[in-house]
Amino acid sequence: MVAPHDAPHPVLSLDAPLVFAHRGGSRLRPENTTVAFDHGLALGADGLEFDVRLSSDGVPMVHHDETLDRTTSGTGPLSRLTADALQGLDAGHHFLDLDGVAWRGRGARIPRLTEVLARYPACPCIIELKGTDPEVGRVAAAAVREAGALSRVCFGGFTDAVVRAARETGADVTTSAAREEIRWFLYRSWVGLAPRETAYRAFQVPETSGPTRVVSRRFVRAARRAGLPVAVWTVDDPVAMERLLGWGVRGVITDRPDLAVPLVRRWRASGSSS
Repeated sequence: MVAPHDAPHPVLSLDAPLVFAHRGGSRLRPENTTVAFDHGLALGADGLEFDVRLSSDGVPMVHHDETLDRTTSGTGPLSRLTADALQGLDAGHHFLDLDGVAWRGRGARIPRLTEVLARYPACPCIIELKGTDPEVGRVAAAAVREAGALSRVCFGGFTDAVVRAARETGADVTTSAAREEIRWFLYRSWVGLAPRETAYRAFQVPETSGPTRVVSRRFVRAARRAGLPVAVWTVDDPVAMERLLGWGVRGVITDRPDLAVPLVRRWRASGSSS
């Protein structure tokens, strides 16, 4: 499905830059939990970025890793447990915040996608579709549609087939570029070419990927010519934030919304985003 670039974007635009709390602000609170989301938004983040995987009973759950071990009291693949079993785990089991405070046993849980959408009914969300099974794209898009939240969600993902599966559920689904689409746009930007129409409506990219610089002044300029806003993850250094904003980046996806929010607000107030 090809989207015209002059259509309004529900999450990112070419106007003023926005701050998205990455997994809710994962340096500050247990990642991908409502504890983190509450905190990131309380700090003034404009939106949330989080990850979705499917439980064994096909429920979209907000969790980053394929396995449970790094962040929760559980072990093994998330996909082996039901949604109810996953919600019984402690998602702050291993987390220490920047003050050294432990979050074990303090009520952080793995939420359902539907719970997050209902809890923050006006919040712009960037949803990263994890894994390689296209079903996660279809199921997540259906859940967002059922929640009436498509107008404030932009889907992303590493696996092209997963992102395409979300798009194919309807023209009302908005996605950022998938891996191969990013690669080809980057190549075109090197020679000064930008497509007039794309199946995606934004970029959600790292500044670098291995030895390759993805985001540069040239890349952002090409994206803007194509009507495509650029969001960059994961940006925690204020110096990097300033540089990227100067290049025209319109989404700062950060684990440190405490640092990003005041910086971006100053940037907007100064008129630098015009």
